[in-house]
Amino acid sequence: ASDVYKRQHREREIIELRYGLQTGTELTQREVGERFRISRSYVSRIEKRALLKLREGLKTYNCGSS
Repeated sequence: ASDVYKRQHREREIIELRYGLQTGTELTQREVGERFRISRSYVSRIEKRALLKLREGLKTYNCGSS
């Protein structure tokens, strides 16, 4: 798989774990970091980047639907 695909997959998994989208149980950044063997601060950066992408996607979607 390409690096871009791997990064997108990890971003999606981190958001799902942080907000409990699959299990209903939200995990802390520290808990997510332990699962991925990365630091809490790196989880934070990945999470912020992923949420920004989601917001930008929603803006584009909303602008295109009117």
